[in-house]
Amino acid sequence: MSKPVVAIVGRPNVGKSTLFNKLIGKRLSIVEDTPGVTRDRIYGECEWNNRTVSVIDTGGIEPYSDDIILSQMRRQAELAIASADVIIFVTDIRAGLVATDIDVAAMLQKSGRPIVLCVNKCDTIGEPEPEFYEFYNLGLGDPIQVSSVHGHGTGDLLDAVFEHLPQQSDEDEDGEVISVAVIGKPNAGKSSLINTVTGEERCIVSSIAGTTRDSIDTSVTNDYGSFNFIDTAGLRRKSKVDDIIEKYSIIRAKMAIERCDVCVIMIDAVEGFTEQDSKVAGMAHEAGKGCVIAVNKWDAVEKDGKTMNEYRKKLENDFSFMSYAPMVFISAKTGQRLDRLFELIKLVANSNAMRIKTGMLNDLLAQATARVQPPSDKGGRLKIYYMTQASTKPPTFVCFVNSAELFHFSYQRYLENRIRETFGLEGTAIRFIIREKGDKN
Repeated sequence: MSKPVVAIVGRPNVGKSTLFNKLIGKRLSIVEDTPGVTRDRIYGECEWNNRTVSVIDTGGIEPYSDDIILSQMRRQAELAIASADVIIFVTDIRAGLVATDIDVAAMLQKSGRPIVLCVNKCDTIGEPEPEFYEFYNLGLGDPIQVSSVHGHGTGDLLDAVFEHLPQQSDEDEDGEVISVAVIGKPNAGKSSLINTVTGEERCIVSSIAGTTRDSIDTSVTNDYGSFNFIDTAGLRRKSKVDDIIEKYSIIRAKMAIERCDVCVIMIDAVEGFTEQDSKVAGMAHEAGKGCVIAVNKWDAVEKDGKTMNEYRKKLENDFSFMSYAPMVFISAKTGQRLDRLFELIKLVANSNAMRIKTGMLNDLLAQATARVQPPSDKGGRLKIYYMTQASTKPPTFVCFVNSAELFHFSYQRYLENRIRETFGLEGTAIRFIIREKGDKN
């Protein structure tokens, strides 16, 4: 990871997330006119003049707050500052220079990092407003007027940032990166898992439901390969979601499922399986993603020699609609069996992206139909002329038949099981597209 890191910091509600989204060119961070919406560090990439940097959005800094969440937000901002090559300090021209800005500026100067002072919400073009000159009192050099909503001044801001960065070397990372979305109910231990696999306080961990709001990307490289973990907001029943920010969080979590390769479905071992776990898993199944069921907090369960097998049998019944998904019993807190989790993620990612040659598929089809005859109805018998793979992620097979009506679900399941057994497609859904002879569609 040779990209320079730029951290966007400032007090709450100065427009850091709006600026972050403008710089990376997409709406990754939730933006709402409420202090404290952004809590964890959110990473994105910004390209400017054929150079690329990693940009970090942080929560608003309240230097002296004792609130549990606010103090952890401050800790997350401090970690971002410590890892940054350059800091963009965002202020608000509408509010003017306030005491918290002075406190944050003093905190940033102690870090020893280069600081670029951004005066945001300068939405009019032309000469700066008189309030703009107040920000020289911070002693951070020439402020740059920016409108993060309209994009005015962002070019000047990036020019100032890149002046502090060394020339970038063109080094490509080796190997494919597997994108992993960690999904589940609130308080299942998703953020704790991210913190354990990265070995740092990457995400705020709290027993307060709804602590994680954005979908947070984290790069992890280890002996098993390169991974991009996406921590998501806990998914609750719609009837319990009345906060507009939480509604945005759920949308972000669904987007994370769409853009990942593998979903790790976190189950709270102490609480056990619930209907909401089934709904969360159903989202991953419907999206056709590779799935691993991770039963977390296993260290907190009282057990004997039979406990795991009994728990596994119960979950196999609960998750009967996705029997293909492997299970692993872990503790995000202690790191128990996380090596096995990485092995399964890699196995499932390979299965989800597997492509099978048409010749091999049709050899399997001939053996399967000879072993179990296709169904018949009213004197007519199903004929499967041939099969080919149309796409991957998930593996999707097109079957050309004489009658789609005769291709019963039970026989599709039989063929699916034979494909899984023969080619080892573990942890991924399989899709069939049925085409009748002469069907031009």
